[in-house]
Amino acid sequence: MKEKQTHSITLESTCKITDEICLPDTKLPRVVIVGGGFAGLALVEKLKHKEVQVVLLDKNNFHQFQPLLYQVATSALEPDSIVFPFRKQINGYKNVFFRLAEVEEIQPDSNTILTNKGSVSYDYLVLATGTTTNFFGMDSVAENSLGMKDIRDSLNIRHMMLQNLEQAAITCDDKERDALTNFVIVGGGPAGVEMAGALAEFCKYILPKDYPEYPSSIMNIYLIEAIDELLGTMSDKASSKTLKYLEDLNVKVLLNEAVSNYDGNEVTTKSDKTILAKNLIWTAGVKGQFPNGIDEKHIVRGNRIKTDANLKVEGYENIFAIGDIAALISEERPKGHPQVAQAAIQQGKWLGDSLLKIIKNEAPKPFEYKDKGSLATVGKRKAVADLGKMKFAGYFAWLLWSIVHLMSISGFRNRLMVGFNWAVSYFTYEKSNRLIIRNFKPKSSVKNRTK
Repeated sequence: MKEKQTHSITLESTCKITDEICLPDTKLPRVVIVGGGFAGLALVEKLKHKEVQVVLLDKNNFHQFQPLLYQVATSALEPDSIVFPFRKQINGYKNVFFRLAEVEEIQPDSNTILTNKGSVSYDYLVLATGTTTNFFGMDSVAENSLGMKDIRDSLNIRHMMLQNLEQAAITCDDKERDALTNFVIVGGGPAGVEMAGALAEFCKYILPKDYPEYPSSIMNIYLIEAIDELLGTMSDKASSKTLKYLEDLNVKVLLNEAVSNYDGNEVTTKSDKTILAKNLIWTAGVKGQFPNGIDEKHIVRGNRIKTDANLKVEGYENIFAIGDIAALISEERPKGHPQVAQAAIQQGKWLGDSLLKIIKNEAPKPFEYKDKGSLATVGKRKAVADLGKMKFAGYFAWLLWSIVHLMSISGFRNRLMVGFNWAVSYFTYEKSNRLIIRNFKPKSSVKNRTK
């Protein structure tokens, strides 16, 4: 009985029983970070053990390593090998608190944010909510295709692919079988290129063993890109090498082509080409996602939030934006910084140092992005790398890509799991996670049933 009373007194001394999310009382400045992606976690790491209270809010209880989502989608990795619990990440950080909640609205006048679990007050607010798939207003494409922005998308792609391959083995209708075994990837950036390469290797090495009922040539992979080259942000050498690698893997690359419609069975392009396919994966664009409350005049192209050189949201004194949603526009970068992991990590680290200076009434230095280069892989032993003036491709680029990505994954166990899976795959081309855990149901079919 005494133990229960003691526990009750402790709760009352640290939490207010209101509609607020329960947090320990503190006299330290409270920094609320919304989003635990690369930028948000980099900021947490900088502020741990400092004289601030850090509150991390996220609608998931885990960080996900997005560069390897395509490997989960193609059965190469288990989903839990590229996700890492926030509470494990911050274990031992006595000034950092995680709360599972989705932020719905910012109220700058009262320094408060509203979530689906209650309200939180802040002294400094940092938005690091990242992006979501941009279908550019094409509702039919959005309803019938899949993006690849989080672990659930990857699992949906895996289940869709395996279910359709199983159905192709059942059906006696040749046209239906073609649609079930044709795959269309839209977007020739790193995500699209890597997805196409992984699918091509699945087709070449896994399909003949698992589905001897029909030849692997029945599985056609199309990569559609709206401009005249792949990997548009990388060098011409990287683009041309990537195109060659994909064509060697029998990927049908369509450049200067754009999708105009997709009904779940047939892809239509702006030049009136049609492709029969029940599998469409959209990697062609992203747009920022963040809570309501930011004045629309501070939102720019791509639904990004415009910031000053200190990553402070224009028009606000104590609200900052980092990562993919931050648009630090300048003469040198009229479109802002690239929406990639290294930019997000650098902004998170820089803002950590900057906030500590601001709290001490010191002037922070403007953010400067240091481009460390770009990497993209196109299957085993094939990759491209742009590292400053050095441009190279092939086995060494693939080895570098593997090392960089392996060391960037959170958690020793996760790195071990991924490394082991890669080692097995290197020698055997085996993809052991070809499991249909749950039935995949397209959004369009769910919508039709609810009407």
